[in-house]
Amino acid sequence: MSVRTPDPDPDWTPGPDDAPLPSSNPGWLTEIELAEVRRRLPLLYVEAVPVRVDGLGQVVEVGVLLRATPTGEMTRTLVSGRVMYGETLRDALFRHLEKDLGPMAFPQLPASPVPFSVAEYFPLPGLTQFTDDRQHAVSLAYVVPVTGTCDPRQDALEVTWMTPEEAATDAVSSEMVGGRGALLRSALASVGQLR
Repeated sequence: MSVRTPDPDPDWTPGPDDAPLPSSNPGWLTEIELAEVRRRLPLLYVEAVPVRVDGLGQVVEVGVLLRATPTGEMTRTLVSGRVMYGETLRDALFRHLEKDLGPMAFPQLPASPVPFSVAEYFPLPGLTQFTDDRQHAVSLAYVVPVTGTCDPRQDALEVTWMTPEEAATDAVSSEMVGGRGALLRSALASVGQLR
């Protein structure tokens, strides 16, 4: 789903002198707080399928991020990340698009905050088609046109632009983790590009 946020060290246990430090951003969680929240609550995410459109507003290209896992496996994913406490969906979507695609991507955020789909990720496979081994997460998914130059940042290696037909193939879906291939196909269907 995601811009994978660092997971806490599984071998770390708090000692008597390890009181959590106050966060400089009260809307964000420390790694320890995040681990505790992930064990108890579903987290809210936004996901974006970046697209390029022609003069008639028809999707002509779909952007998919290429990432390397900690084990060196190459996977494809979508723009994604958590919504911070007190942050609007629009602000979270813009922040993650800029973080993953760079400040010159110039995303055209939707006028309405209504997503094309809601994906519910579970750590156990089989409950839905979406999985995330770290947590239970609910993700609001959007199709977002971008008009500028995309220069991936953070842990994305590149943005691969492909036609809607290429993006809908089983080969692309098989490279996507957590069921995001199904989410990508749903995005294409929502804009009339999946036949």
